[in-house]
Amino acid sequence: MSLWQRLFAIRNSFSLKGGKMLASEKDKYLNWTKEQLIARVLQLENSELRERKRRLALPDKESKKANKQKKVKEFDFSKHNVRFIALKFAYLGWNYNGLAVQKEPTPLPTVEGTIIDALNKCKLVPPVSPNEYKFSRCGRTDKGVSAMNQVISLNIRSNLTNEQQADPQYDSDEIQYVHILNQLLPDDIRISAVCLRPPSGFDARFSCQHRHYRYFFQKEGLDIPKMEEAAKLYLGENDFRNFCKLDGSKQITNYLRTVMSSKISQLSDDFYYFDLVGSAFLWHQVRCMIAILFLIGQGLEEPKLIIEMLTVDQTPRKPIYDMASEIPLILYDCSFENMDWIRTDLNDYKAVKYGKAASALTSKYQMKAEIAKIFKSVLSVDASLGADLKGKTIVNIGDGKGKVIAKYEKMLDRKVMDTAEEVNEKYRQRKKIKNKGMK
Repeated sequence: MSLWQRLFAIRNSFSLKGGKMLASEKDKYLNWTKEQLIARVLQLENSELRERKRRLALPDKESKKANKQKKVKEFDFSKHNVRFIALKFAYLGWNYNGLAVQKEPTPLPTVEGTIIDALNKCKLVPPVSPNEYKFSRCGRTDKGVSAMNQVISLNIRSNLTNEQQADPQYDSDEIQYVHILNQLLPDDIRISAVCLRPPSGFDARFSCQHRHYRYFFQKEGLDIPKMEEAAKLYLGENDFRNFCKLDGSKQITNYLRTVMSSKISQLSDDFYYFDLVGSAFLWHQVRCMIAILFLIGQGLEEPKLIIEMLTVDQTPRKPIYDMASEIPLILYDCSFENMDWIRTDLNDYKAVKYGKAASALTSKYQMKAEIAKIFKSVLSVDASLGADLKGKTIVNIGDGKGKVIAKYEKMLDRKVMDTAEEVNEKYRQRKKIKNKGMK
């Protein structure tokens, strides 16, 4: 490139107008000596270099955004007081993968996961493992199961000093935990009350006196008096290993559980519910108990079957059978001693707002139920559990459809599972082999 070309290229590259060099400017350099032109080129090159450096120093949009984010201070939990509380809440479990947070990803969110996300979002707890802020639940529910008075306990951020926390007169100055969380939670999960001062040593799981379940079902094809007779046989302390799912990973050896109340109650003309109260329950115990009651209500088994299955010396191995559907089951209540629950003021605007949201949810499901009835009537077929299926039997499992089988086999004539001891031993052996393989 000639000296002239270099001069014109540099001049144009950082011209403020961004245009080509004018003819008058070009004529100005015709009478310059070589030394003058070289000096001018060096001057322009230095100016061009300074301009490039200035442009590089300017942050782009992403850099600006990153700088803004850096300026946002992280919430310092160490500057805030903490208090131990209990929260009472309700949820419709149909859209959730159960209550408890899982170690592995789940196809649906969990109820606890949704609540913990809300707690983190409003900076009520630090972004750490729930165990670190003493998180505890009362009754673990499976996928699809609902709860009306579930309870969790945890350490949570507080506006008050330790002295103020102990004095009820400062309660109105405390963070409004119920309102804040309900603003962030979906309509099918609602916090209903808070206990700001649980008893010393309180734990949502271990301090529970009893748990109250209800399982709803339609009367269709069921002998209710016979089910009522059978339900009473669950009362008292019994070994329920034949009424639960055996899980070797838990290494359970004691299957004795106390049932305080067991009865069939009427909800409406066509709807009933199995009303069950106990100190604690095994995994899937309630769904197994109602499954046996359905068989008795259908006349497929006799009430004495319950006594035979509770007598583990006589029936040491659980017969293979289907437990009832999860959808109609709710954890209705959890009972604790010396808990001062503070509920939302019903006249409060926010409480009215949440009440209207619950009404809208109820209306939506009622509307869907009515439309489903019309859909069923259009099909013009007998869809009852007692319909003629040419000798086949529909076993009621609480889902409205039932399970069609060619021939019903009596419970005590069926194939059986491993004993509880065998299940535990097989798990220990598998774990031992796995641990050896990891060495």
